[in-house]
Amino acid sequence: MSLPPSLPPSLVATLPGAYYTDPGVFARECEHVFESMWFCAVRASDLPKPGAFRTVQVGRESILVTRARDGSARAFYNVCRHRGARLRTEESGEARRAFQCPYHAWTYDFDGRLVAAPNLTKMPDLDRVEYGLVNVAVREWLGYVWVCLADEPPSFEEDVLGEVRTRLGDVASLDNYDVAGLALGRRIRYDVAANWKLIVENFMECYHCATIHPELTEVLPEFAGGYAAQYYVGHGALFGEEIRGFTVDGSEGLDRIPGIREDQDRRYYAITIKPQVFVNMVPDHVIVHRMFPLAVDRTVVECDWLYLPEVVAAGKDVSRSVELFHRVNEQDFDACERTQPSMSSRTYARGGVLVPSEHHIGLFHDWVRGRLSEGSEGGGDAG
Repeated sequence: MSLPPSLPPSLVATLPGAYYTDPGVFARECEHVFESMWFCAVRASDLPKPGAFRTVQVGRESILVTRARDGSARAFYNVCRHRGARLRTEESGEARRAFQCPYHAWTYDFDGRLVAAPNLTKMPDLDRVEYGLVNVAVREWLGYVWVCLADEPPSFEEDVLGEVRTRLGDVASLDNYDVAGLALGRRIRYDVAANWKLIVENFMECYHCATIHPELTEVLPEFAGGYAAQYYVGHGALFGEEIRGFTVDGSEGLDRIPGIREDQDRRYYAITIKPQVFVNMVPDHVIVHRMFPLAVDRTVVECDWLYLPEVVAAGKDVSRSVELFHRVNEQDFDACERTQPSMSSRTYARGGVLVPSEHHIGLFHDWVRGRLSEGSEGGGDAG
């Protein structure tokens, strides 16, 4: 089964179903997307001191993110240089003096250098830097530690900041929210039984909003019309007339972020930073989603709600603002999980269609095809 030989101008074809179900496609995405681009790994405040660490999955690799003794963020492959054992299997923790492999006790400083091993004095020719942990490129931005596994990382300014410019018209509009200076008010982790691209596509459009997001369309009435804010460069969706804050019941929000402009007040902005970050900005908080694709049909999403530090320190009630987007997340992820099984249906072998308010998703599909064609002969469609 397939789509008609020609589509009317109002419709655009999607990616074929195999792009969402084929483990081979996912392996190529790991190589040419997640392991080649800048990947948002850890909230910087999760690494408050030297030796504090988190392990994150980036494509096919486990990455150990920590702080060195000078306070700088560092990242390494979570692989002992001796026999390849995982240094750390926990998601987070703190190493007091060094990272020691639990297999043969090879021990590494927080800068990755090999500092000790049984009988190390009998191996005077072993270079402790050369046989230290393998470094991963690191950049701190928006209060997060970003990593890149590429031997020659792409330009952060072009690839990451470029996404912000494309969406908002400039980076200053995001800088106004001082995301790095905000404090974590709540974090919720979602384990979604769906391909990562379905989640990206869902976030980019609002054709579904009137159907599954009653709370969101009450706060942002224009979303009921089917066009997401991301459809327009620089646009922020305006709160409803009777809405006082970005909360589940439209009630008053919390302390406004002082740096935002007057024209940014009472508006919601959203940015997709490929391949795995969504940034949502409202006057009193910022919500950051980080996706961790683990399999062709499984994606973990870690969602942070960020507020002014004094709001968090005072223990102010953030539950009404958290509840709004938590419901949105659950509604979206349920829709993605409802869609995933059909990606393997013969009726979706050639994909589906995008209506006019979704046409910009076609650009995302073109981008995916372009990434997967890198380093492959022919670069043909999956399936």
